[in-house]
Parts: sequence; C-alpha cells; structure tokens
Amino acid sequence: MNYAWNWGVLVQPPYLEWLGQGIAMTLAVSIAAGIIALSLGTLIGIFHSSTSGAMRLVTGSYINLFRNVPLLLQMFLWFFVVPELLPKAAGTWLKRELPNPEIITAIVALGLFTASRIAVQVAAGIAAVPGGQSMAARASGLSTVQAYRLVLLPQAFRIVVPPLTSEFLTIFKNSSIALTIGVYELTARTQQIQSFTYQGFEAFTAATVVYMVIALTVTTLMTVIERRVAIPGQSARV
Repeated sequence: MNYAWNWGVLVQPPYLEWLGQGIAMTLAVSIAAGIIALSLGTLIGIFHSSTSGAMRLVTGSYINLFRNVPLLLQMFLWFFVVPELLPKAAGTWLKRELPNPEIITAIVALGLFTASRIAVQVAAGIAAVPGGQSMAARASGLSTVQAYRLVLLPQAFRIVVPPLTSEFLTIFKNSSIALTIGVYELTARTQQIQSFTYQGFEAFTAATVVYMVIALTVTTLMTVIERRVAIPGQSARV
C-alpha cells in the first residue's frame, strides 16, 4: 500500500490552528517552568554550596529526590496523588476549582524537576570560583548575601552558561510529557491532527521541525550570551 502524502493538511482549518495552539502551549509551559527552575534552582544551589552540614543535607535530599525520580512519575504524583493526600477542601480546589489544573501541574512538576538539576550546576559554578574571591569579599566588609550577589553568583553563572543551555533545551523537550495529564502541547496536538486526518507523517514531521527550530533558537541565544559573559580560562563547556 502506498502512503498518500498530503502536506496541505497542515494549513487546513482547524489543523493549522491546532498546531499553532500546540506551539503556544509548549512555549508557555516551558518558559514558565524555566523561570521557576532558574529561580528555585539558583536558591537551592546557593544553600547547597554553604558550609552548613544541615543545609547541605536538606538541599541534597531535594536534589536527589527530584533529580532521580522520573519526570513522568512526578507529574502523575502531583496531578493524581497529591490532591488526594491534602485536606478535602484543598484537594477539591486543586482538582475542580483551580483554573487549568493540568497546565499548572505540568509547569510546577517540570519546574521543580529542572530546578534540582540547575541547583547542581549553580553549586558547581560557585565551587569553581577561586576561594580567594570569597575571602576578599568578606575582607572588604561585604555580608554573606552581598558576597554571593555581587561576587560569587555573577562569576558562577558565567562559568555554567554551557550546561545551563542543555537544561533549558531539556525543558522544551520534557514539556511533551505534559500530554500524559491532558495538556494539549505540541506533541498532543500533533497526535490529535494524526487521529483526525490519518496523515501522521506530515503532522509529526511538522512537530519535529518546530522542536528543531526551538532548540536552534535557544542554542544560538545561549551561545551569544556565553560569548558576551565568558571569563577567559574558565569554562564549563561539555
């Protein structure tokens, strides 16, 4: 049997609209999760680099838990299990009253998962800053918070831009897992188009091209940032 190619299906209504909605949802979930991951991951990375044994134990437990449990399982736990463990009123609100609970769950789960990975990168970047920088900052009268904000973190982020690029790319790819809890992102919309038109090759080819464009855009942007902020002799390129 010969396959009947029909690329025109991708520009026919409502399939073109579905594809556009899927792209928009993928970008929205990924960017929102990325903001959570970068903010929380930076905070956890800072605490994980401290000399406090208790703080390192707490942050290390978070990192090991969220980094080693598969993201798919985490999404299922957040969406199906956590509401059942909460008090009835809170669980009902999460399941029935919260607007678009599947989207919010996907963002939170993806953000917390990626934050554990970014925390490791940030902590490693801080550790890579020469120890004399921290001592000089304290000798200059800076508080611990000021030393991190003005001296350690700016240098650490410059060092870890390359591995952070990989994490940001992974966020966009991992957003496809959100389809398992009912989020109509790009992969889910692609499957929807395939089920309505039986033109699976065209639909999935279009999705592949979109993911490649997103990946190339993120990589190019991060490469530009890396070149502008790079510290000569200090690089974490992998």
